[in-house]
Amino acid sequence: MVQTYNLYIDGQWKTTEQKLEVQNKYTLDAFAEVSKASENEVNQAVTAAERAFQTTRFDPYERYRILKQVSELLQEHKEELANTITMEAGKPLKQTRTEVDRATQTIELSAEEAKRIHGEGVPVDAAPGSENRMAFTWKVPVGVVGAISPFNFPLNLVAHKIAPAIAAANPVVLKPASATPVTALKLAEIFEEAGLPRGFLNVLIGSGSTVGAKMMEDERIRLYTFTGSAEVGLKLKQQTGLNKLILELGNNSPVIIDQDADLDKAAANTAAKSFAFAGQVCISVQRLYIHESVKEAFQEKFIEAVQQLNVGDPADPKTDVGPMISEEEAKRAYAWIEEAKKSGAEVLAGGERTGAMLQPTIIDNVTKDMKVVCEEAFAPIVTMQSFENLDACIDEVNESPYGLQGGIFTQDIDKAFKAAKRVQVGGLMINDSSQYRVDLMPYGGVKSSGWGKEGPKYSVDEMTEERLIVMNLDH
Repeated sequence: MVQTYNLYIDGQWKTTEQKLEVQNKYTLDAFAEVSKASENEVNQAVTAAERAFQTTRFDPYERYRILKQVSELLQEHKEELANTITMEAGKPLKQTRTEVDRATQTIELSAEEAKRIHGEGVPVDAAPGSENRMAFTWKVPVGVVGAISPFNFPLNLVAHKIAPAIAAANPVVLKPASATPVTALKLAEIFEEAGLPRGFLNVLIGSGSTVGAKMMEDERIRLYTFTGSAEVGLKLKQQTGLNKLILELGNNSPVIIDQDADLDKAAANTAAKSFAFAGQVCISVQRLYIHESVKEAFQEKFIEAVQQLNVGDPADPKTDVGPMISEEEAKRAYAWIEEAKKSGAEVLAGGERTGAMLQPTIIDNVTKDMKVVCEEAFAPIVTMQSFENLDACIDEVNESPYGLQGGIFTQDIDKAFKAAKRVQVGGLMINDSSQYRVDLMPYGGVKSSGWGKEGPKYSVDEMTEERLIVMNLDH
């Protein structure tokens, strides 16, 4: 049956005439119909959020209590949410169950942060002439948060945006990805069940050209948190004036396999972390740089590990790699593979496409100007290049405009720290792939990969402002 879902504005579920059909990404059958927002609904949502911010007393313990209850309810609804993500995103069930667990932790961490927001004393009395003054800072909420989330983690990346905002007493206007809106609406139901005050969460479904553009224009939104392409992130930065931003953008993650690496562990790790959710993860391994002395041995182990991955129906608990988000995206990625082949690259495994299913693809003999190397593939594609000198390899790694996360496999501590100091990324993983992430860590990139940090503690810092209070005791 096709289920119907509505917008969530000011604590009410609102239906609209325009509808969006949501497909099961594997079967391509419609499984949901969602109301679409117009500019009018955007205005209503921002108005409700602004009203909530101005009129609702929302104390830290109450914020903690609600977020903690939401985290517990997520576990009660784990299978329902996991199946929903699998249907609307095409993500394998084993990975969607993990996503629910991660979202649970993200919201629980945010609940804990709600009780830890504090300022600090400032020793102004140490300044000549201020001996009779004392000062301290408060952390105050920024105001209405506009959140725009992507399709690849329709629960956990939504949680990373709205839970820290609520922990800091900021109301949220959320626009989830149009390809995966149902999960966010189910999360709104859970927040409603937990007793979130009306206006503190508003969920709008619609296109970026309508809903996103209208949100960008609204000066009542004081902070934008966005995960998506570098192109849209730049546009958001250019069009939102002096408002605060958290931008999590593109990447083409590099991982270096040095000559002294444990090749068995490196191959198993990178094979698993290159193709999760069909490579549609910002920190998926895309560029492998392998020391020329071990390249042949590593390739053999890597190809063997990749060929052991189960590809197919994401609803099957055994599946490791399912479809891409759409046939159009699969065609785009396939065209990049063919373009690389015409320029001399060699496909060692995969490269075949059926509908939205693109087989895990390993490409050798690439050059740095090929799209599969220099741009973000966001697909089950891994490229291989050899290197002789680590310093030269790092220089080439750094030529990328992106810098979210990277990795190096080596047993040499000096080389590990050389990479840590020189590779231009927001996070470098030593003896692990670029795709390592836990939800409490600071997560964010440099260069065209973003601005600001996610991770509940770090997002709360971004979503508050420091206010200085000075008391004149000589009066």
